[in-house]
Amino acid sequence: MKRKWMFFLAPPAIVLFVYLFGELVMHLWNWLLPGLFGLHTIGFWQALGLLLLSRILFGGFGGHGHGHGRRRRMEERWEKMTPEEREKFRQSFRGRCGPFGRPREEASDQA
Repeated sequence: MKRKWMFFLAPPAIVLFVYLFGELVMHLWNWLLPGLFGLHTIGFWQALGLLLLSRILFGGFGGHGHGHGRRRRMEERWEKMTPEEREKFRQSFRGRCGPFGRPREEASDQA
């Protein structure tokens, strides 16, 4: 029974969500950016385009938790490593990523 209501309520809720965020972006843009940076004002559809573009570029808009599972698994693996295995991992990571993660004195000595 509960799923039937969700089926009928979800589409209008999605439309309302998209409309409200489009309006919010449009009004914030038109309030701030022309005065601060001399940019042109935008319309509703341009605001929706900006939302879509930001979603594509930055992957925001929600706490889906992407990557948190990987991080937890890596932390579990790290906890199971011996000190020798951890140091070996650090050395291999430094070899791939350059001086990042080294103490400042050690990194500046090699520069």
